[in-house]
Amino acid sequence: MPCNECPAGVMHPCQATYFTWLGEELITAPNFPAWVCDMCGKREYDEHAVSVLAMILNPEAGRPTRRIKRTPQPDTPNRNMHHPRSTNR
Repeated sequence: MPCNECPAGVMHPCQATYFTWLGEELITAPNFPAWVCDMCGKREYDEHAVSVLAMILNPEAGRPTRRIKRTPQPDTPNRNMHHPRSTNR
């Protein structure tokens, strides 16, 4: 894949340390999937891996979801039920 930063470089897959802030804490993820240019050194991180990490670091991760209590519906005839045809004509 060609580099978007320099005209001669080519991006190669590698593993690099990813840095991000979570509030006031610096989070580092070693051996993170990335692409690095062989000429200018530009680094781009794998988009899927970044989205998975963001989901893991989400403060809401691991919290149970709220369940909505539903009231039971009165019995209604099943609309998909086939009724036999009458043979009386």
